[in-house]
Amino acid sequence: MIQKIESPQNVVAFEAIGEITADDYTNVVEPAIKELIKQINEINFLFLIDTEIENFTMAAWMEDAWIGLKNLGKWNRAAIVTDSEKAIAFTDKFSYVVPGEFKGFRKDAFHEAMNWVAGIANKEIDNHYN
Repeated sequence: MIQKIESPQNVVAFEAIGEITADDYTNVVEPAIKELIKQINEINFLFLIDTEIENFTMAAWMEDAWIGLKNLGKWNRAAIVTDSEKAIAFTDKFSYVVPGEFKGFRKDAFHEAMNWVAGIANKEIDNHYN
């Protein structure tokens, strides 16, 4: 399941737990992204992966890609927070092929990731964002 987590007003943030399906993207992620675009006309996105990558169904990956493509010109910053080194490396390289900045963070750098996505330099976001 994907659930929305608390974040600054200019960020949409989510946590993935257990099995992730296309419905999670359709019912949780996509509406929140649409609302953020209405508010600030760009996407600042944080995704905390608290499950194994293998728990994402193929349909979930396809829906993830579709959301990304539909909003290609709106991406500003996106952080993927995980302990998967492969996912972090992939995310770090993503900025080279699509508009916006994409960066991978380890879970112990969650607050740094949230600050980065929100564009808050050298400030600590309250510890309740996790």
